Amino acid sequence: MPNPHSTAQDVHAVDFDKALIARLAGNGPRYTSYPTADRFSNGFDQTQFLSETQRRFSAEQVRPLSLYVHIPFCDTVCFYCGCNKVITANRSHAARYLDYLEREIALQAPLFTGRARVEQLHFGGGTPTYFTDQQLTRLMASLREHFAFTPATEGEFSIEIDPRKVGSETVAQLAALGFNRMSVGVQDFDPVVQHAVNRIQSEAETVAVIEEARSCGFKSVSIDLIYGLPRQTLGGFAATLDKVIAIRPDRLSVYNYAHMPHLFKTQRQINAAELPSPDTRLDLLSLAIRRLTNAGYVYIGMDHFALPDDELAHAQRKGTLQRNFQGYSTRDDIDLLALGVSAISKIGGSYSQNVRDLGSYYAQLDAGELPLLRGIALSRDDLLRRSVIQQLMCHFHLDLQQLSTEWQIDARSYFAEEWQALSMLADDGLLVLDDALLQVLPRGRLLIRNIAMQFDRHLRESKVMSQAPPLQRYSQTI
Repeated sequence: MPNPHSTAQDVHAVDFDKALIARLAGNGPRYTSYPTADRFSNGFDQTQFLSETQRRFSAEQVRPLSLYVHIPFCDTVCFYCGCNKVITANRSHAARYLDYLEREIALQAPLFTGRARVEQLHFGGGTPTYFTDQQLTRLMASLREHFAFTPATEGEFSIEIDPRKVGSETVAQLAALGFNRMSVGVQDFDPVVQHAVNRIQSEAETVAVIEEARSCGFKSVSIDLIYGLPRQTLGGFAATLDKVIAIRPDRLSVYNYAHMPHLFKTQRQINAAELPSPDTRLDLLSLAIRRLTNAGYVYIGMDHFALPDDELAHAQRKGTLQRNFQGYSTRDDIDLLALGVSAISKIGGSYSQNVRDLGSYYAQLDAGELPLLRGIALSRDDLLRRSVIQQLMCHFHLDLQQLSTEWQIDARSYFAEEWQALSMLADDGLLVLDDALLQVLPRGRLLIRNIAMQFDRHLRESKVMSQAPPLQRYSQTI
């Protein structure tokens, strides 16, 4: 029986079994939260949010805090994108949005004054650098005025970058503002694929931004790739991987393209006939895993790779890795306050999402209200299952004895209904299971979403009662 305290080699081992993946992979949540966002309710209001925040951030201690700021604007549309975005060349929209962001900051900050210290910051979008250097400076000044920040040498302050829109002056300015981590969108360097998805981006401009970031002292650079895009081939993607490996980013995300034009209108501009076959998609993934691991990267989980000395790999080995709405995080169980349209916060035992459109966002702030749309207060069962799913997604094992002690339950009895499905996955070689331990094996790690789904009570109940949303609302698990 494997030891729950796996070695570094065990933690990062992954076995690509194409036949097994083809047989078992289906649709399912990514578990950036549990319960998933489709379970949030419009009944969760400002009163509940304030109550949970005041309970979590009492005057008794200063707690670490993560801030996320959503900047939805883009100059041009990438056809594959499923993010909440506004495509416009009218820069006055950015100026107005910044005004309202500052209103939301001013409303939120008193809940955390003297009680929170910002250890993580992430600007996402959209394209965060749609804001001018002056607007980004103003936004950072507002955040620092209202929140206490840990020193830059200790904090993780990151921003998503579109290399097509950023010059060396902006990179230097971001460093001066305290940003020390950068996520760079690439997706694929193959010009045929770039034309098919309306994102023309050269290797030279990408390398230039990354080199400037390194010269300005950025501690970590991450590159995003996507497999399964239209007109993608093994040869073309292999060339992209060679170029990316030569750049040597600290981290890599290799996402599976989720073609859901019924949910994302921009994807309707993609010719579905040009998408790779399911068999080819798996070959693309296998190629990426093989090339990256041969180049010295380790598999973190759920599309993510990192160099062995990167903080993500260290956090996984130490047991402090966390999963949130930005992917994987190095800080264990940190509260997240999200600002801006559609942004989702995680405060204690609750999730809350802001309204999704600019008109509603502005109207609620004009009324002096937090721009909340929906949310959920977690039950004890939700909190327990969230803990289990987090442990599996981040560390690939579950110590059932420790779980029983921590939650004052008999884990084997509590999850009796899940045991049968888990036993079937064990028969397929995805995991080892007994009364003391659930250990995900290397051939099960690519299918970790399938394993986590067994603990999703809300998903099981919706299936039993034939309630929406069906699994088609979710992306493929691999």
